Amino acid sequence: MATDTVTVIRHTTSSRVAAMASLVVLAGMITMPWWGQSGHIRWVVEFSCYLAIAQMWNLLAGYAGLVSVGQQAFVGVAGYTMFVLASNFGINPFLAVWLSILVPGLLALPTYALLHRLEGPYFAIGTWVVAEAVKLIISNIEYVNAGSGMTLRVMSQYSLHEREVGIIWLCVSMLLATIGGSYWLLRSRHGLALTAMRDNPVAAESQGVDVKKLRFLIFVAAAMGTGLAGSIYYMAQLRLTPAAGFNPSWANICIFIVMVGGIGKIEGVLVGAIIYFVADRLFSQYGATYMIVLGLMTLMTALYARQGIWGLISHRISLFPVGRKLIAPLSAATGRPR
Repeated sequence: MATDTVTVIRHTTSSRVAAMASLVVLAGMITMPWWGQSGHIRWVVEFSCYLAIAQMWNLLAGYAGLVSVGQQAFVGVAGYTMFVLASNFGINPFLAVWLSILVPGLLALPTYALLHRLEGPYFAIGTWVVAEAVKLIISNIEYVNAGSGMTLRVMSQYSLHEREVGIIWLCVSMLLATIGGSYWLLRSRHGLALTAMRDNPVAAESQGVDVKKLRFLIFVAAAMGTGLAGSIYYMAQLRLTPAAGFNPSWANICIFIVMVGGIGKIEGVLVGAIIYFVADRLFSQYGATYMIVLGLMTLMTALYARQGIWGLISHRISLFPVGRKLIAPLSAATGRPR
């Protein structure tokens, strides 16, 4: 007896093009210190950090349902950890970047234990309170120069070219870990659980998904990914203060990029990051007016295009598909799917 087979499609023509384009971009980044200008390299580093941090927030809000406005806590503690390891303990700064992500992971444990019972705006406010508390503590520790901040003087032992090579390669590794890691996770069986949890956590739990465990793991992973981006960003800046590392603007950037680009989509984060980066380059000199315009854009998107800009065109094209499309065999009699 013949059995009908169903074809499972996980790639599209556009996704294959996007994969090739991604490889070309990464290759261009790796070689950029040999052909690019220093100013353009700084732009690439900055954009990469925005993209990574926003994707970590996208995992939190778009899949785990955890809206955080305190991600700057992980940016700051990772940055300070890297500065201390490199400046005070003599550890190679490029190695210290990777060691520094352990501290945000450790900070995420008591933070989640304290806040996991809260929901919605209460959880968001709780994350902001934690970030402000950590900022206050760091601002009063003389070992890290308190409110004066720290300077990464050890980077002077490297030439400009060596610094650019090291930082741009760190950025490539960061993008592979955050964007590539997210894509791999969402395409795995755990991604099915995350998608179910995003759509309806109660129904997902009734089907055997451990919602509490998944939320905890995503919170810790997002903290470490955010910390990695913070370490690389402030390595490139060569200076870190509590006001900069724990600036609430980090949370604002995440929210704008994800909400305007499209929540729950990797493509949305990419679109939102491009919009924010271009707007920041062109209009940041307008100060408060610029921030008001960004806020209004976020509000209008939330009201009239809840899936963001990418959501308006995602039904036509998919660059990073994470789902599965089933194609049934055609009936010989009708020419339609059986």
